[in-house]
Amino acid sequence: MEKKQNAHLMGALIISLIIIVIELVLYFTNQMQNKGLGLISYLVFIIGICMICLQYSKEKDGNVTFGNLFAQGFKTSALVALIMIIWSVLMFKVLFPDLPDQLMQSQRAKMLSQGLSEEQMAKGAAIGKKFFMTFVIGGTIFMYAILGAIASLIGAAIAKKNPKAANPFGE
Repeated sequence: MEKKQNAHLMGALIISLIIIVIELVLYFTNQMQNKGLGLISYLVFIIGICMICLQYSKEKDGNVTFGNLFAQGFKTSALVALIMIIWSVLMFKVLFPDLPDQLMQSQRAKMLSQGLSEEQMAKGAAIGKKFFMTFVIGGTIFMYAILGAIASLIGAAIAKKNPKAANPFGE
């Protein structure tokens, strides 16, 4: 009996849950603005996608192509992106509705240190507030698509590939 072909779904759930836990830890330790610690989520994502590719190759005993492995990794990354979009909406709209204002205040402090005028800061804040969720969702899609493609390429490159030739003549 062949194994089920939903490894990408389980992998996406596991990767997403790990990233969500990391984000919660960052939130509750007031480290949301720490870019270095924020990169841990992306590192977990890349390693997770590579592991999905390796696991898929192992399940198929190496009888896979580069394209099969890349597709498996990218499907997983697309599911992670979808889960993370849902998480982001829940986080900013339901769980921590004050977080966007905190992030905007942090940006205001950065703009002030750069010497921008009050008028420029007000315009920037108005645009940021109006399009905050659009930026969050667009940024999530963009980052996970780019990183997913890179991670899938890496995972497909390092996984064992020994596809049996599909010879219609049986030679």
